[in-house]
Amino acid sequence: MPVQKQLKILFITSEVVPFVKTGGLADVSAALPLKLAEMGHQVRVIVPKYGAIDERVNKIHEVVRLKDIRTKIGDKEFTFSMRSSFLIGSHSRVQIYLVDQQEYFGSRHELYSHPITGEDFKDNDERFVLLTKSIFEIIPRLGWVPDLIHCNDWQCGLVPAYLKMYQEKDPIYNPIKSIFTIHNITNQGIFPKSSFNKTGLPAKLNSEKGVLHNGKVNFVKAAIEFADFITTVSPTHSKELCTSDEFAYGLLSALKKRKKVVHGIINGIDYSAWNPGKDKLIDVNYSLKTIEAKAENKKILAEKFGLEFNNATPLIGMISRIDDTKGFDLIQKVFKDLMKLNINLVLLGMGNRKYHRFFEEMAVKFREKFSCYLGFDDELAHKIEAGADILLIPSKYEPCGLNQMYSQVYGTIPIVRETGGLADTVKRFNEKSGTGNGFSFSEYKTTALLKELKRAINIYKKEPKTWLKIISSGMTSDFSWQSSAKKYIELYRKVISG
Repeated sequence: MPVQKQLKILFITSEVVPFVKTGGLADVSAALPLKLAEMGHQVRVIVPKYGAIDERVNKIHEVVRLKDIRTKIGDKEFTFSMRSSFLIGSHSRVQIYLVDQQEYFGSRHELYSHPITGEDFKDNDERFVLLTKSIFEIIPRLGWVPDLIHCNDWQCGLVPAYLKMYQEKDPIYNPIKSIFTIHNITNQGIFPKSSFNKTGLPAKLNSEKGVLHNGKVNFVKAAIEFADFITTVSPTHSKELCTSDEFAYGLLSALKKRKKVVHGIINGIDYSAWNPGKDKLIDVNYSLKTIEAKAENKKILAEKFGLEFNNATPLIGMISRIDDTKGFDLIQKVFKDLMKLNINLVLLGMGNRKYHRFFEEMAVKFREKFSCYLGFDDELAHKIEAGADILLIPSKYEPCGLNQMYSQVYGTIPIVRETGGLADTVKRFNEKSGTGNGFSFSEYKTTALLKELKRAINIYKKEPKTWLKIISSGMTSDFSWQSSAKKYIELYRKVISG
């Protein structure tokens, strides 16, 4: 069998851990490149250098040949530099370039919106045009031409359109292919039509067949139109996007037109951070062989939330952004019915203020059964995964989701709504065949949620051997990045070979 050539992959993102993070994109933007490098490929990452990024901690240094690069955004001329550092993994490292421009990035600690008003920065179009243009300014200077540019979410949505433009100008870009990954289609990078004049793209793209959608510049629509391939973060979500406008958020026709090149690959999880046998953030380490030690974590978790511990009473956890897309309208409607069940419920998360008020009231009214922490606390998230018996995820919309995978690794059985990545990673337990690693319901209704929750509680209380079998199925599942990265490599090769 011939040895396959090493690929050169340029990964473009708006956030990456440990440099800067607002959500799951940052985790993917570190884990996937590091795994690709570990598999023997050349990977480089480009990200903006925001004010929140600590130069000393992240060992960021200057690159002489990438200093003081001049470019134009509309009529304005700017100077920027590319600084350099490394993503460090346990078995690989990846070079990362940071776009250093004071006005657009360095002067702001927040990534996309004003810290007080919460409103998006008015010049976000210009900021991420600069991120895009930086790619095509540095490729010739590096003397390193990637086989493929992998760009992510709306902030990088114009990259495929720019690539087509540069391919017409300079043969150095001709072999390069582009892949665009939709992590969250609800944010599309929508700007006034006048923003087109800032891009420098050919006038023919100033149309609905180009980068416009409903008369406005739309970064995600541009990527759907011009990327060589489009991926989403789960197979089920890729189907949802191409068949239902409820999931496509107005871009159904554009996605349908390109559905042959839309493909879903589930995200992996980082076992070095999420492993109950080694996790330093939980109170008692355990494995499938020592699963009885999980009860001690449950006891400590119940006490931490001010609830009475009883191992016969299932402890249900929720870890989530608190808004409608995560199913909290269902939870609000069904809450009093939940409190009639013999359960304890703990919630960790933050989000919509109306739900904050609701849960604060419920924590007083049902203090013996329900407690919540309205904020973000990574250590507490680990303790819930380790201490809960059940993790409830009733999402209306979930492109991938990670908590349902974390919970299974920790022997905490998920109950999910069958959508996106939740449907791909949680297989509903079947009493007849004895197969499955969790519980799920398909209809987005309180009755469906309550019915499946009661089914799980009944098995927990009356069939401990069956419960252990479901735990075992989850804890022995493979959610590693190894398997996802292999699928990306297969896709990259397919796209490159044309």
